[in-house]
Amino acid sequence: MSVIAIREWIMDIDNVADVYQKLSKETLQDLAQIYHQDVVFEDSAHTLNGWDALSQYFHTLYQNVIDCRFDIKSQHQVDDSGFIIWTMYLRHPKLNRGKDVAVQGVSHIKFRRGKIIHHRDYFDMGEMLYEHLPVLGSVIRAIKKRLGQA
Repeated sequence: MSVIAIREWIMDIDNVADVYQKLSKETLQDLAQIYHQDVVFEDSAHTLNGWDALSQYFHTLYQNVIDCRFDIKSQHQVDDSGFIIWTMYLRHPKLNRGKDVAVQGVSHIKFRRGKIIHHRDYFDMGEMLYEHLPVLGSVIRAIKKRLGQA
């Protein structure tokens, strides 16, 4: 196999970071270019199998939020595996009175034949969700304060 043919099989983590940096309601179709049909996507709340499930998840997510955007801090790749370090800014009408919620996270990405075959997000669900719910948020903030984390 030639070097050119091999390069076509390897997706660059920079391309993935670029798609996420530009992701919006208007650019969701760009995700189809980077994900394999048999992708497995995992985060603190979901395990999704296949492109159809992942596509539906993103469409539902972006329908229900005011805004969701990613600030990519850095990305690293070795062979067919990489990491993206990011901050997600999420505005949802039921969280933080519709104001931005900033969530720090890391995505572990594995590639197969030039597309993402496995995507695992690591982030604090409390930072994203629980701390911004009316009653539960004050309880979690109090616990964090007692643990010296606030």
